[in-house]
Amino acid sequence: MSPSATPSERRLRRALAGLALLGSAAAARAAGLLSQEEALKLAFPGCQVQRETVFLTPEQKAEAGRLAGTPVESGLVYPYRATCAGVPGGSAYFDTHRVRTQPETLMVVVTPEGKVGRLEVVAFAEPPEYLPRAPWYRQFDGDALGSELELGRGVRAVTGATLTARATTEAVRRILALHQVLGKASPP
Repeated sequence: MSPSATPSERRLRRALAGLALLGSAAAARAAGLLSQEEALKLAFPGCQVQRETVFLTPEQKAEAGRLAGTPVESGLVYPYRATCAGVPGGSAYFDTHRVRTQPETLMVVVTPEGKVGRLEVVAFAEPPEYLPRAPWYRQFDGDALGSELELGRGVRAVTGATLTARATTEAVRRILALHQVLGKASPP
């Protein structure tokens, strides 16, 4: 601020700076960051969603890690199962993991056929320039767990966001593997 600015001009500049900060928060929201509830409503509009709590056996945890090709850290899983007009509509899982030094949380929706139905970024604490654009995340839609679901094979890399791309791909593989392992479990 110039030293010759009047008090009114200084107040106006501060107000404009405050509006710019609010605008950047709104821009982050528009970039696709959603609450858990918003993400579930977007994934399963008009459906009933029930959260389950599943305790993995050591064998299930090991099998999921083997299938994913990446470790499964927790033995506790919370699938959100959707029922749409009386028919299974899929399951959503929330995966929180470290990207570089900060956490990211993704919602991965798995269709009844075991494929990615939707992928949403729910939280991203790294600098915004490390967050790929929304179209990059859409490449996972329809993918199943397999050898093509790897960075550099069936998943395009992102210049300047390699760690995010790697962490996201590992999370999708981990969720698909967990879903597959839970599908093999006998009902309670």
